[in-house]
Amino acid sequence: MADPPKFTVEFGQDGAPPRDGRLDAPAFHRNHEAIADVLVPFLEGHTGDVLEIGSGTGQHAVALAGRMPSITWWPTDFNDNHLRSIAAWRRHANLPNLKEPIRLDASAADWQLKERGLPDSFTVMFCANVIHIAPWAVAEGLFAGAHRHLRAGGQLWLYGPFRRDGAHNAPSNAAFDESLRRQNPEWGVRDTAALRDLAQRNNLALKHTHELPSNNAILTFEQSWW
Repeated sequence: MADPPKFTVEFGQDGAPPRDGRLDAPAFHRNHEAIADVLVPFLEGHTGDVLEIGSGTGQHAVALAGRMPSITWWPTDFNDNHLRSIAAWRRHANLPNLKEPIRLDASAADWQLKERGLPDSFTVMFCANVIHIAPWAVAEGLFAGAHRHLRAGGQLWLYGPFRRDGAHNAPSNAAFDESLRRQNPEWGVRDTAALRDLAQRNNLALKHTHELPSNNAILTFEQSWW
């Protein structure tokens, strides 16, 4: 998987907190409350494990794990800089339910989770702002992995911009899609129809589309059998 665009900066380089390896994604500050408003009510008060695919800076892992202490949060990423940032945010937050990050290529046929000390079955898999800045093989691997590792009735939550059955839902998303494809022809805003088809091939079903600010959404796919 190619490295994502550099949408992050070193946290605290303006001299506020010390430079300790944490990265800061401006998008996190714009979207984390809206994401939490959807995800937290679904999981709050429950126990279980959440596998985050493409944890990026680690800020979502800290924010969400902090609001759901009964949930165990397992962050992953493919990018070495991100893995260092996730570890730094974890040290800073000191949350007992937030696990150490592991390097994971979501497009791999076998994620080898048990061999690396992770659970084999998860209540939720969460993936924010990944599949549009990665080759389609990553989306294919993500849904295949969800089929393998979600418990019966478990859900895959995808956050980001999406085309809706072939059409962009805003001019800004169309422009964003064009800019991504200029950077890398394998990137681009993904279409809900293609994702529904990919889900069906992996025994998942699209259950909800949660419309969020900035023309983004959370798509919720549920394991239909196991």
